Amino acid sequence: MRKHIQGLLNIENNGYKILAVDDEEGIVDSLSIFLKRSGYDFTGVTNPQEAIELVKKEHFDLMVLDFIMTPFHGDQVVEEIRKFNKDLYILLLTGHKDLAPPLETIKRLDIQGYCEKSDKFDQLLLLIESGIKSIKQMNEIKEINTKLSDTYEKLEQAYLDSIKTLRYTIEAKDIYTRGHSDRVSAISVLIGKKLGLSDEDLHTLEIGGLFHDIGKIGVPDSILLKEDKLTDEEYSQIKQHPNIGVHILSNASIFDDILPIVEHHHEKYDGTGYPGKLSGNNINHLARITSVADSFDAMASRRAYRDPLYLDTIISEFERCRGTQFDPELVDLFLDILKNHYEEIQKIQEKYKG
Repeated sequence: MRKHIQGLLNIENNGYKILAVDDEEGIVDSLSIFLKRSGYDFTGVTNPQEAIELVKKEHFDLMVLDFIMTPFHGDQVVEEIRKFNKDLYILLLTGHKDLAPPLETIKRLDIQGYCEKSDKFDQLLLLIESGIKSIKQMNEIKEINTKLSDTYEKLEQAYLDSIKTLRYTIEAKDIYTRGHSDRVSAISVLIGKKLGLSDEDLHTLEIGGLFHDIGKIGVPDSILLKEDKLTDEEYSQIKQHPNIGVHILSNASIFDDILPIVEHHHEKYDGTGYPGKLSGNNINHLARITSVADSFDAMASRRAYRDPLYLDTIISEFERCRGTQFDPELVDLFLDILKNHYEEIQKIQEKYKG
């Protein structure tokens, strides 16, 4: 019989760790004989609490678990294990099919299979072999995903570096805008944190702020650096920079999340902005935040035609444009920062001096 059972298993099982839990010591001893001969790294225990502690401390690929045990049943063991380990492949042993846990419990706890106890281990060993094959496939998929992720990150970084070069090219044209995108990025993140936004949204704000003006690479220097008032035609060309930025960045999916910021950071809350004349909540929320940060830094920075505005003047401008140019709720929050936490803004200005 042992030769027959041995033939059921693939001998190439070295390295896979199996934990068996059964309060009948004879079952554990029998499984130990069969599974060790099959090349598995086997551990057997009779105490379910000990099993939980072992899974916390060590890596196991598969668990064979008795259902009816003392001091508590197998489904309770799984309940505890699933709190900290979602990957362990679990096979449940039952004394009789009528004693198996309900199907919804098996699904909820992600128990991969169960079988009735028997003095023969044929069915159990087949399930173990099937489980190990599944684990092998899962590990291969994880390895492939890791390699793909590494490759994607390298490509992403290469493209990010290329776009950064464009950004620096823009800022190098005009001494008055150097550091502007860094400050807009940092101030946007500051506002986002005050709003309690998710880490994902904060990351989008950070990258969006860095590249919000990337489209200015397509604006002629004669317009971008002009010290006198722009003509209507020149201003219309300036207003194309959000669309140009979207065109540049839309070639790479890694920038999909920031496209609304790039395209709509010059929209106004009352619908008179550009390029889409969007209004109110139709403007992307992160773009509305970036708009506040962008406008602040423009007012607070030296320009060819004027010195930086005083803080009181900037505060008055935000109060005047509340609900017209800017989202009123964002203005209220930002005014609180300017009036009561301005040192946080100053730290950003000092870090990213022009």
